Amino acid sequence: MRIFLTGATGFVGSAILQELLQSGHQVLGLARSEESANELTRSGVQVHHGDITDLESLRAGAANCDAIIHTAFNHDFSKFQDNCKVDYHAIEALGSALIGTNRPLIVTSAIGVLPSGRINDEDTIPTFGNSSHPRSATEDAATLISKRGVCVSIVRLPPSVHGNGDHAFIPTLISIAKAKGQSAYIGEGTNRWPSVHRLDAARVYLMILEKGLRNGVYHAVAEEGVVFRDIADLIGRQLQVPIVSLTPEKASDHFGWFTNFAQMDLVASHKKTSEKLDWHPIQPKLTEDLANDIYFRS
Repeated sequence: MRIFLTGATGFVGSAILQELLQSGHQVLGLARSEESANELTRSGVQVHHGDITDLESLRAGAANCDAIIHTAFNHDFSKFQDNCKVDYHAIEALGSALIGTNRPLIVTSAIGVLPSGRINDEDTIPTFGNSSHPRSATEDAATLISKRGVCVSIVRLPPSVHGNGDHAFIPTLISIAKAKGQSAYIGEGTNRWPSVHRLDAARVYLMILEKGLRNGVYHAVAEEGVVFRDIADLIGRQLQVPIVSLTPEKASDHFGWFTNFAQMDLVASHKKTSEKLDWHPIQPKLTEDLANDIYFRS
């Protein structure tokens, strides 16, 4: 198959790219910079120049492929809501190229759109509208294009997608701990983060594609809920800084813009995904990656 892959040089997208190539698929990779284009060329991948704000470019790439995997997302959290709107329009554009076909579109959502403090499975529906998590715009767009006859699947990724090259939540916590001289959790620290290794997550996308599945929601989740205090403890031990509990009032001074993420309590099941895809995570767990110091090598 010929696959249009957005985010092809990203943390998750690059792992998906390797899975696709190793399985004998051809890939058309979206590249917004010459650096990304050169990286894709070195991998033997055909380059499609453009970015997720260039909707005509997205439509053109989608029109020339047998399937689309969309992983690109701007993770600048200073303009998170705007970036979620960009993702909405990108999915809408990709889907518009597939109307009237049976070609699949796989999009990337987040476990964070789901309710906190309970076990969420693949059938849990995010709250849409003004009171929702901004990232629910992704699933809103997917729902709307599916009503237009597009075959769309949603892969929800957990807060921590970890492994070599991670530049998201765990490195952010480590940077904060270094800057503040202590590794912190809020209250008793019993809130939880689901997690998955990037290589395990990549196989979910490939398996949806190769099993010919055309619609559905999947949880690329290996660990249903890692206790945040355990994460803070491992970071503190590796950095050799104090591990402390903070009151909610003091948490914002320590975590800054990251406070909401540090206190979120999410649990997500992958049971239905594992049964449907015969997917079984085999890579190291988050705490193993932290204990093995891949995040602390200078």
